[in-house]
Amino acid sequence: MAPGLASSVALVLAAFLGCLCLVALSEDDLLENLRFVRRAQDAPLVSHYNYIVIGGGTAGCPLAATLSEHSRVLLLERGGLPYRNMSNQQHFTDALADTSLASPAQRFISEDGVVNARARVLGGGSCLNAGFYTRASTQYVQAAGWDARLVNSSYRWVERALVFRPDVPPWQAALRDALLEAGVTPDNGFTFDHVPGTKIGGTIFDNNGERHTAADFLRHARPGGLTVLLYATVSRILFRQQEGVPYPVAYGVVFTDPLGVQHRVYLRDGAKDEVILSAGTLGSPQLLMLSGVGPQTHLEAHGIQVLVDQPMVGQGVADNPMNSVFIPSPVPVGLSLVQVVGITKSGSFIEGVSGSEFGIPVSEGARRLARNFGMFSPQTGQLGTLPPRQRTPEALQRAAEAMRRLDRRAFRGGFILEKILGPVSSGHIELRSVDPRANPAVTFNYFQDKEDLDRCVHGIETIEKVIQSRAFANFTYANASVESIFSDSANFPVNLLPRHVNDSRTPQQYCKDTVMTIWHYHGGCQVGAVVDDDYRVFGVQRLRVIDSSTFKYSPGTNPQATVMMLGRILHEVASHLCHIISNELLPVLFPKLPYPPHAF
Repeated sequence: MAPGLASSVALVLAAFLGCLCLVALSEDDLLENLRFVRRAQDAPLVSHYNYIVIGGGTAGCPLAATLSEHSRVLLLERGGLPYRNMSNQQHFTDALADTSLASPAQRFISEDGVVNARARVLGGGSCLNAGFYTRASTQYVQAAGWDARLVNSSYRWVERALVFRPDVPPWQAALRDALLEAGVTPDNGFTFDHVPGTKIGGTIFDNNGERHTAADFLRHARPGGLTVLLYATVSRILFRQQEGVPYPVAYGVVFTDPLGVQHRVYLRDGAKDEVILSAGTLGSPQLLMLSGVGPQTHLEAHGIQVLVDQPMVGQGVADNPMNSVFIPSPVPVGLSLVQVVGITKSGSFIEGVSGSEFGIPVSEGARRLARNFGMFSPQTGQLGTLPPRQRTPEALQRAAEAMRRLDRRAFRGGFILEKILGPVSSGHIELRSVDPRANPAVTFNYFQDKEDLDRCVHGIETIEKVIQSRAFANFTYANASVESIFSDSANFPVNLLPRHVNDSRTPQQYCKDTVMTIWHYHGGCQVGAVVDDDYRVFGVQRLRVIDSSTFKYSPGTNPQATVMMLGRILHEVASHLCHIISNELLPVLFPKLPYPPHAF
């Protein structure tokens, strides 16, 4: 490794999610062109709809667009429109690094000590993620009990609207060849399918580097059938007892606008009218509990009147643990997000992101304004090598200034990431308060099950082979050993867990010490535990959950494709609309319309 870089590179991950100032598009201009999208304070105090969808995210947007074809639909989103600096992959890290109350990424730290984020913006996680697109495996579809024909047509609808084939730069091409050399075969080329071996997947960034999001699906909605309200925070679902019906029946919701005014929305009492929760893995179980559906003892402890004692609400929550290794490069490396994935037979997935000078602002103006290095920066408290009591503001500022003075070559290179299948380990969600805007307490129990740890170790061993491969030789220093690379990466301040710094760190200890999130958390309203096979909530009527909280395992190497598909397929949510979800009618009813990229 080049002289003077060995100690510097230990701080590189703190710059992985570099922060630039968040600049918003003019919402007034956008709302002028999107007449069915309004701010919550402009909504009537009382209104009526056939469907009330709570959460305008990765599932909620395609769901609302589909339902609007034949019904009146209200989509309630607690955040605003996507921002300008979220639209380009150059600014991928910006929203995640923003910790303000207006941020589209609401940060939370799990009880495990791992920093994470949940979406708070129309389009949900598709506005924040690294853009990788891949379907679930055929085995996953079969296990879920989904109709394969409808699944495939729904995937294709998603792909026509916002999925692209990436241009593979040299660093990603070297990673692909290195994975094949390391035995992650066969070479599957470019495909959306989840199959063992090495492949190039899809991306929601187009060839100009512009992001397309789930909010784009709203362009396919029937304008007269859809109303979207922004900054609408739902506080509870309304239930009533109905004569002849053994269970409480959902009949509306209460939401608060930014001015603090409460609004009520009621179902129209049609045979198919429903409230649909699409608030995500944290939001859906949280709102169920706030509405009186959840573990009785826990709800009573928060003063919530129990409607249905449902002990499985909030249970089975899991997050795919990610571990990363930073590979400093002797040559400049172009920016690339996840494009290549190695799907190993041992149950680990290998991916990579690269960029010249991680954390260095792309413009002089942004450089002057930048004041931290994002999610893993010292200024957010991620000094994992210091005991918590020593993480004083002064210590954090000194660490940030030290990073600012680093040789820019220390930021040149890429990260190879490892994520495991499943996972098997799981935890739970609990309320901290009755405030719907507050994050609940989340415990993931990373690596609690030995099978997860074994998969991680196999993944780390595969990364070692990639680093040592001939195919990757141009992007590694000749005198840098695998041991030194892993040792430097092990010292990155990536979480709040205690450090086990020694010269004989095992792969198992590396997995535990350097665990991070890859934002693929799921569960809390799982099928068979909280909802039935048609996603109807047990113990109540006219209420469903359609989002990642229903998953038992994360599908594929990235769940966003399947979450979007789930929002489209609907299962039996709108059985009277199933005739439109077919290979023949999809291109007619929902063509890929010629609108400007990132219209939202």
